Amino acid sequence: MGEAWQRSGEAGEELTRMTLLEHLEELRRRLAWSIAAILVGFLLCWYWAPPIFAWLSVPITQFLPPGEKLAFTGLVDPFMLYMKVALLAGIFLASPVILYQFWLFVSPALYRHERHIVVPFVAFTTVFFLGGGYFGYKVAFPMVVHFLLQVGQGFRQVVTINEYFSMASKVILGLGLVFELPVLILLLSRLGIVTHRFLLKYFRYAVLVIFLIAAVITPTPDIPTQCVFALPMIALYLLGVLVAWVFGKKRPVEES
Repeated sequence: MGEAWQRSGEAGEELTRMTLLEHLEELRRRLAWSIAAILVGFLLCWYWAPPIFAWLSVPITQFLPPGEKLAFTGLVDPFMLYMKVALLAGIFLASPVILYQFWLFVSPALYRHERHIVVPFVAFTTVFFLGGGYFGYKVAFPMVVHFLLQVGQGFRQVVTINEYFSMASKVILGLGLVFELPVLILLLSRLGIVTHRFLLKYFRYAVLVIFLIAAVITPTPDIPTQCVFALPMIALYLLGVLVAWVFGKKRPVEES
């Protein structure tokens, strides 16, 4: 069976071995804890699902005529909607636990003194995740909704709760994950996989990839809305370059 190396201490200390099966078992354990945390978050948010959805629907209800509401076409649609709302809210509520489990999975690849930053790691990743989701809710998604409503203003709108929540959750959750980019770069730089010079060297390609990602997670094809998604991602990438420069693993010889 293939083997992977796990660093057990400071530079120069002997490395221990973890088999592929041990890695898979560790991954299974972390996934189980994460799923349990999401389940707890789901149960806690279930009672508050209606007001949570009312809050999530502000980006569209603020543009609707007085008395106009979102629609549903099936009897079970509201029940299933609140299930999805509670699940989405539960993911955000459980995010500190999920990110802590992620830390426990990747920390064996770090040196012993690097594992002491678990509290700052969980705090910053949680803040970035929640901040990305809030940016999606407060800035990006309202622009998407406003654009689509203007395009369809010549027609009678019948927006269903399912299609609205599907679009909203995609944007909010997607931007929450995208905002973790600086943390991902930090981990890769500490592992010596990337450096700030490497990131700057391939910046133009990174911008291309970022706009492709923005095109995927943006529900509209217009360039201004895609820029609302892409520009923060570029700023996060540059922040990651700074993080890699300050905290990245130092090499005796930097690549040119």
